[in-house]
Amino acid sequence: MPIENVHFSELEYSRRIALVRAAMAQREIDILFITNPSNQFWLTGYDGWSFYTHQGVILPMEGAPYWWGRFMDANGARRTVWMEEEHILHYNDAMVQSDIMHPMEDLASHLRIMGYGKARIGVEMETYFYTAKAHAVLYEGLPEATLLDASVLVNWQRLIKSDEELRFMRRAARISELVIERAMELAEPGLRKHDLVGELYRTAVQGEEDSWGDYPAIVPMLPSGPDASAPHLTWNGEALKAGEATFVEQSGCYRRYHAPLCRTVFLGKPPQHMIDASEALTEGLNAGIEVARAGNRACDIARALNVELAKVGIERPNRAGYAVGCSYPPDWGEHTVSIRDTDETILEPGMTFHFMPGLWMDHWGMETTETIVITEDGPAMPLCNVERKLFIKD
Repeated sequence: MPIENVHFSELEYSRRIALVRAAMAQREIDILFITNPSNQFWLTGYDGWSFYTHQGVILPMEGAPYWWGRFMDANGARRTVWMEEEHILHYNDAMVQSDIMHPMEDLASHLRIMGYGKARIGVEMETYFYTAKAHAVLYEGLPEATLLDASVLVNWQRLIKSDEELRFMRRAARISELVIERAMELAEPGLRKHDLVGELYRTAVQGEEDSWGDYPAIVPMLPSGPDASAPHLTWNGEALKAGEATFVEQSGCYRRYHAPLCRTVFLGKPPQHMIDASEALTEGLNAGIEVARAGNRACDIARALNVELAKVGIERPNRAGYAVGCSYPPDWGEHTVSIRDTDETILEPGMTFHFMPGLWMDHWGMETTETIVITEDGPAMPLCNVERKLFIKD
């Protein structure tokens, strides 16, 4: 597939591969096998819902990478990756979910043929997509090779976004705005949650003009009342009720890039403790964004937030955000930097974070969050523009 038919420039892919190879050289890795679908996409453009079977990208120190996967998905690779036909490898469909053979036997054979039977091979041992069985079969098929854990080697190279990537994230951010605005508009007592989520999905996929919506890496979170004390509950067939807060955690997605945005709505008159918490949360977000400057650290953001929350007696034991960008289910985080008071990663221009200080108390919860980008000069820039507050519909 010609490079002009993918969504990033040739220079952009060259930049990414150079970053990864420099990290490989530092670790003395001869060849890298990448199973995280976000990393596969970032390096090659491969984009398909096939990550439930064994697949990956093989990156040597020289030449173009190889896509490797199931026979029926090779056509998807031909339609989405920038490499030529000889860099698309596939295994027989008889290996899929078989008790007598395994796809990693095929991968081991390819690596031996390429001359890497005795090499130092990096694998992503901490991804959702590289199973214990896969590792065992690969190890058995390459008895003279050394398999090294390179779980987040590629992830760390994705941390600073290029201008091309930021353009996609801004499109995702506009979709996030549309979804939250629609949620706040529709929320009322008696509205069934699955009906609301249906409208939010329609809004997210429809997008705006040429910024159509892709499927996000996480489904909408929509708990209410006491359920909102749990951050990762989705929706059900119950109706929204007066006297309860519901937070909406979601993200617009454009060509796999995300910009999560969360807001909370209270139906009726909220208790004073929720009003106080919301105001402190907003001040904490403002303070964190103000110190989220190039040269400061990730922990500085968390500490600025915690100072404001402490004024109303709230102590958060959880991290307050994470790096975000391109992703696939089940998570839109990049698994690198966390906004917590122990993470001393130096902030650099182009880093993007979901600043996510949700409050999950014993009997209620609230979320007000922003996706931010570290700028060359001055405080971080939120990618979305929705008022930071507890939305009240009395």
